[in-house]
Amino acid sequence: MNVPFRLSRATEDYQASDAAHHIHAFLDQKALNAEGPRVIVRGEGLYLWDNDGRRYLDGMSGLWCTQLGYGRRDLTAAASAQMDQLAYYNMFFHTTHPAVIELSELLFSLLPKHYSHVIYTNSGSEANEVLIRTVRRFWQIEGKPQKKIMIGRWNGYHGSTLAATALGGMKFMHEMGGMIPDIAHIDEPYWYAQGGDLTPAEFGHKCAQQLEEKILELGAENVAGFIAEPFQGAGGMIFPPESYWPEIQRICRKYDVLLCADEVIGGFGRTGEWFAHQHFGFEPDTLSIAKGLTSGYIPMGGLVLSKRIAEALVEEGGVFAHGLTYSGHPVAAAVAVANLKALRDEGIVTRVKSDTGPYLQSCLREVFGNHPLIGEIQGAGLVAALQFAEDKATRKRFDNENDIAWQCRTFGFEEGVIIRSTLGRMIMAPALVAGRAEIDELVEKTRKAVDRTAQQIGRL
Repeated sequence: MNVPFRLSRATEDYQASDAAHHIHAFLDQKALNAEGPRVIVRGEGLYLWDNDGRRYLDGMSGLWCTQLGYGRRDLTAAASAQMDQLAYYNMFFHTTHPAVIELSELLFSLLPKHYSHVIYTNSGSEANEVLIRTVRRFWQIEGKPQKKIMIGRWNGYHGSTLAATALGGMKFMHEMGGMIPDIAHIDEPYWYAQGGDLTPAEFGHKCAQQLEEKILELGAENVAGFIAEPFQGAGGMIFPPESYWPEIQRICRKYDVLLCADEVIGGFGRTGEWFAHQHFGFEPDTLSIAKGLTSGYIPMGGLVLSKRIAEALVEEGGVFAHGLTYSGHPVAAAVAVANLKALRDEGIVTRVKSDTGPYLQSCLREVFGNHPLIGEIQGAGLVAALQFAEDKATRKRFDNENDIAWQCRTFGFEEGVIIRSTLGRMIMAPALVAGRAEIDELVEKTRKAVDRTAQQIGRL
């Protein structure tokens, strides 16, 4: 039988070859080479195994993407069947194919009715690259070609390609060449760190009003769109105050600025709604999607367009000079269809909203609500963040919060759970198929990691 790789090599052999050929994401490669990466060889359900036989509960769904967990035979069967029938064809040359048509029919049956069209990509980063050109083309068709500027948020994340990096607000990425013209930013709605003496509601409203100030500064006639994640993912699973999104939407509508939601992390059930903007109660003009679209089993993303935008492009736009070799790839589309049907027909998204999501949020608040190291707990559905605090009464954060959180993450690996550290926050997003027993394990192993961290710094 043919196998894609051998599992008989020593871990050190894998690590040496990895160091010789790879540049990993968001890591000091020299330091990683000295340490040696974990070599993950198998996945089943919510669990992963490394080459040395250690088992980990994946509390991050890979990179917020394995909604159905690992080892789903229906998804691999869908890929195999499609590869046997039509392994590849493109959407150039006046052609299409059944897999992508079925996917779009299913996708738009799950989306709110004011969306109608999608441009498929290979990733969320590409979806946000396509977003810039699509939004600017829309305004050209509308007779307003000067509307080019996109406004994002500091500490937002929209990918690591050039334009996506520029849309995002991570300054250390900008310093590495990640800026393009006609991009601006406003502050993130991070009440715990930046709210001062304001209530969350006051801060949320004030933070949203920065958008109006920025639009007026730049000139509404020059601003094409505002892009943001409904909740910030890579920036720390930061949930804005309830007052934030209604004010953002009001401002965008007032100045005819397109409201663009990056649903790459929040989409496909993560908050207990099919899409995170539904959880927060606003109506974007575009949605950037990826990750949970295929449960990460195969790369696929897309840019979903409102009827207003799509109608202009189709009816008045003529040739739209864009295209990707793998846009709407038939194998990716077939896997996405199987994935979305499972999320729908097995009631997984419904269960996250009514059962497992509230259970996770309740457990976290019960276990960590009075923990000496935790100042705030945020989240909804199966996504959450624990905020480290040096002084809970004043919301004072540790000066070395990055180091403390990184140590907690390391303790998590030692306890057999994968959680992520971002600034001074520990974040988690288990697969949507997690049951209560697996949630209990996630919370308990996270507690052990947090307790060990507190003990190390003399807080427990």
